Amino acid sequence: MSKTFLASFFLLVSTTLFSQDYFFKKYAPFDSEIPSPEEFLGYPIGFQHTRHDMIVGYLKKLAEISNRASIYEYGKTHEGRSLVILTITSEANLQNLDELKKQHLAFTSTSQNVTNYDAVPIFVNLGYNVHGNEPSSSEAAMLSAYTLVASQHPEIKKYRDDAVIFVDPTINPDGRDRHTQWANMYKGNPLVSDPYDAEHNEYWPGGRTNHYWFDLNRDWLLGINPESRGKLNWYHEWYPNVVTDFHEMGTNSSYFFEPMKINASKDPIMPRENYEDLNELFGNYFAKSLDEIGSLYFTKEVFDGTYPGYGSSYPDLQGGLGLLFEQASSRGHVQETSHGKVTFPFTIRNQYTSSMTTVKAAVENKATLYKYQQNFFKSGLKNAANSKVRSYTFGDAKDANRTKAFIDKLLLHRIKVFKSNTKGEYIVPTNQDQYRMVQTMFETYSQYRDSVYYDASAWSVANFYNMKYRSSTRAANLGNQINSTNDLIDIQPINKSSYVYLIDGNDYNNPAVLNHLLQKGVNVSAAFKPFSINTNQGNRSFNQGSLVVAVSKQAISSDSVFKVVQQAQKKFEVPMFSASSGYSTKGVDLGSRWMAPVQKPKAAMLIGDGVRSYEAGEVWHLLDTRMHMPITKIPMRNFNRRNLDKYNTLVMVSGSYSTLGKKQQEKIKNWVSKGNTLITIAGASKWVIDKKLVKESIIKIKKDSTKVVERKPYMEAGENIGKEQVGGIILNTDIDVTHPLGFGYTSGTLPVYKNNTVWLAPSKSAYGTVSKYSKNAHIDGFITKKNMDEFVAKSASLIVSKLGGGRVVMFADNPNFRGSWYGTNRLFLNAIFLGDHINVPSN
Repeated sequence: MSKTFLASFFLLVSTTLFSQDYFFKKYAPFDSEIPSPEEFLGYPIGFQHTRHDMIVGYLKKLAEISNRASIYEYGKTHEGRSLVILTITSEANLQNLDELKKQHLAFTSTSQNVTNYDAVPIFVNLGYNVHGNEPSSSEAAMLSAYTLVASQHPEIKKYRDDAVIFVDPTINPDGRDRHTQWANMYKGNPLVSDPYDAEHNEYWPGGRTNHYWFDLNRDWLLGINPESRGKLNWYHEWYPNVVTDFHEMGTNSSYFFEPMKINASKDPIMPRENYEDLNELFGNYFAKSLDEIGSLYFTKEVFDGTYPGYGSSYPDLQGGLGLLFEQASSRGHVQETSHGKVTFPFTIRNQYTSSMTTVKAAVENKATLYKYQQNFFKSGLKNAANSKVRSYTFGDAKDANRTKAFIDKLLLHRIKVFKSNTKGEYIVPTNQDQYRMVQTMFETYSQYRDSVYYDASAWSVANFYNMKYRSSTRAANLGNQINSTNDLIDIQPINKSSYVYLIDGNDYNNPAVLNHLLQKGVNVSAAFKPFSINTNQGNRSFNQGSLVVAVSKQAISSDSVFKVVQQAQKKFEVPMFSASSGYSTKGVDLGSRWMAPVQKPKAAMLIGDGVRSYEAGEVWHLLDTRMHMPITKIPMRNFNRRNLDKYNTLVMVSGSYSTLGKKQQEKIKNWVSKGNTLITIAGASKWVIDKKLVKESIIKIKKDSTKVVERKPYMEAGENIGKEQVGGIILNTDIDVTHPLGFGYTSGTLPVYKNNTVWLAPSKSAYGTVSKYSKNAHIDGFITKKNMDEFVAKSASLIVSKLGGGRVVMFADNPNFRGSWYGTNRLFLNAIFLGDHINVPSN
């Protein structure tokens, strides 16, 4: 690169300093044997966006050269990128790390009462770049790692002596590299600061999310993706005292650090000392450091830590201090704002400054942090003792795989689970170190001290899984502790039959088994009415949705059929049975017209500009990772050229769909009319109604033009308007379990997650409303009385509308939310596999 070009770059950074001095001159001198990021990369930090493999390569180099650093891989992303943590401390500490870890973890033990608060190094986790297109922090991670490893400054030496620092440079490598490629590809020479330049405007889906378009900063509680599961497993091995969560926000803002906006819960389960005392303590450090470099900032606004699944809130429920930082983004290399130009190096410097300040504050307040961590777990047990609830009992004996998935979630968060004396039931006692996480899983709330949320106001995870549970005020009689979900499901292997195989219809994995059989060329029928029949395991009852594989109806040999069925049972652990007669002891016989052949789904989904990538990714993830079923993702730009006749199912998630004009709308309408199934979710359901593809309606408030508008203070507008939004609540629904979409459900009530204001009127057909909000629908989360009375009480959650020879399945709510709603996934999967059997009768 030419000297002239570098000179122009440095002018963006400073007119007097070289670029590296711009960041860390105050920590000189540095060990000359250890390469700086610039020496390793071949360009100064901030000159361009650094690929994840180069970031990892640099940290590996530090660990290779220095006896003050070691590197650990805690997982792989969906796309195979390494997730690594660089451990930095003094040479003596690193050699004695196992013993220091033992001493550190003693403060998390409720059975020990250690008091050596100043004798043990403080454990700090510097976490960066959970949103891939918020890139400044990963660059700052390299600067921080270099400073902490190579600096010979007395202050940094003290940090190494008194702290163990874990640098996690990129929590979302797949998203980061997506954005890195974009920003570097469109980088101009000279740089272009115009906000409308392509460099500052990524193409859909952008780099914020991971491979399946999930927001990993919502996944700490839900633990769906390998990035989060790997980090959670690491986290519960180390329990760091302080955890950073670096982000970026709108370009026209400044810089945010905690204290946050007040916690919206009326009685937060995190200790007051956390969100008041510790946040204020560290906030003073950040203010001073940013003042010194002339950066503006704000606190106590917008962002709240109510939802416990952020990188800045999950540590607060584990005895640590989670810290959120938000930097106004350059979204490229330099961008014009209303406050002047924001450069990439400037954004990096703020993140680097806060990184180093975090270590400083942690080291200087070691005793305070250790006392807090110790008291956190002990106060949790005290709170449990003061609670009337002694345990929670849960489980669904009719759906072992859904129960297993919920237990996996509990174990991921180190919640103790025990078997019950009742088959299919499990017990979670409240008297355990993870009591606050037990509360998070089971407790529900209706009272709050705030009404506007940055994210969800409901997260009782048991409801995500449609897991019926009950609390007890008595100490439970505990069976064996569950330490793993391996071998949790005990099913009898299927016997070979020359007549028929029967597959349970209630199990969560039933659709996965169905897909497996269809993909292998096995002909399968589904039961549309219940029946009982004699099997190799005695007389058994089968609900709607159970699968029937008649051996004589196959195009492949009986041996091949048995092999495929065996494979499916081994892979998905679903109860299967063989029978030698089709004569039922109760209900329909196996040759009944209520046994309908299932055709292999050929599904497609519209993606691209105007489509909500989160919801699209959830569909893709569900079908990919649990059903092992392909779905064609059709970009909106290709829709005009795509012949839909190749598919029998089309999925449309929330989105504007502004590029679909009259011609395109007619194309979809004609395709559905041929007998196909259109599945719409939330905003897309509103779209098909607004465009009159179906003869259904949306519930709206009838405005009274004669009503006098009440005058209100202008500054309250945001709060007053915002509280009418539905940020994320859990509602109960009444579901028709006889409808094909309701197959697999054994209860007429089902919790759903609502985070939108799409209010579907019940279907105009008496048979088209599959699910309607219950009379007393509220389960968890904040919602205004107005919304409950005017909308929830009058609307449906799921309806089906006839369109020619086909049908449109319309979800008001997202059945696949964040990959975690095991309870409602089956509704969506039934729409895919059984949609062609839904014929909405006219009244």
